[in-house]
Amino acid sequence: MKILVTGAAGFIGFYVAKSLLAKGHIVVGLDNINDYYDVNLKYARLQQLGIKKSDAEPFNVIAKSESQPAFSFVRMALEDREQLPKLFKNEAFDKVCNLAAQAGVRYSLENPEAYVDSNLVGFLNVLECCRNYNIKHLVYASSSSVYGLNEKIPFETTDSVDHPVSLYAATKKSNELMAHSYGHLYGFKTTGLRFFTVYGPWGRPDMAMFLFTDAIINDRPIKVFNNGKLERDFTYIDDITEGVVRIMETPITDTVSKKDHYKVYNIGNSKSVKLMDFITAIEKSLGKVAKKEMLPMQAGDVERTWANVDDLIADYGYSPNTPIQKGVQHFVDWYKEYYTPLEQ
Repeated sequence: MKILVTGAAGFIGFYVAKSLLAKGHIVVGLDNINDYYDVNLKYARLQQLGIKKSDAEPFNVIAKSESQPAFSFVRMALEDREQLPKLFKNEAFDKVCNLAAQAGVRYSLENPEAYVDSNLVGFLNVLECCRNYNIKHLVYASSSSVYGLNEKIPFETTDSVDHPVSLYAATKKSNELMAHSYGHLYGFKTTGLRFFTVYGPWGRPDMAMFLFTDAIINDRPIKVFNNGKLERDFTYIDDITEGVVRIMETPITDTVSKKDHYKVYNIGNSKSVKLMDFITAIEKSLGKVAKKEMLPMQAGDVERTWANVDDLIADYGYSPNTPIQKGVQHFVDWYKEYYTPLEQ
């Protein structure tokens, strides 16, 4: 299959593109490489896929991988209504995996326009291209943040998601509604994935795993919100990638019923881990105790997340199985080997 992976310079997109290539697919990666976090990390991910920084920097120019014959990359904004349709027309994709978005709950409080441009206008552009260029299946990133202040545990896709507590969450809920309407109107299949807290090597510098490790190594205090009384469904990147790729590879048959054109799944570890236990795992991997700055709950945050992934297990055989200590150790090993040199 020929697959478009948007957000290919991002954390999850990088892994999904790499896995699809390993399974023999043709992949075109797309990313706008914005400066929400260190762009050097994004270029370093692309380098792992055989794309040089100098080739990735220009907008709207397709770069061929030097190490992966089936991979190419284009720097492009999803909201570009002229260039994105051209890409779809020229490349004739079979399926699309849309992982590009303006990420971050707290950042949405400071820069709301970026979320509207990428997550709403950009997503609409993707849907229009899927409609007009015969895309069989759109798999797209939603988020556990859509559950808002939901107190029912674990979170299930049948729970109400009508009360988002951040603009980021509101845009992700909007994506689900937009996908539902397009699938209903135009007949192509859409699958939304409500990602829970993903961590692992090559992870985002604004996420807890990275922030904590970096601070502890450099003798800075870590910021522990809600005085440590937080729980997250921490999910290792390999488990997430396996689930996404399995969905992408599953054939779409003519027997799919109308109601199945639109699906939403939770994708997580199906366990809730206490933040303090997560910190302890990092301390153990580093052999060093963290200095902790205990702080109140941040605006837009929630106290606990926990995914019920029974539907994904039943429909696709999804099986997250990476223990937290093992996943944390993999990240710490990568950080020590790769990230420090990027800063030099």
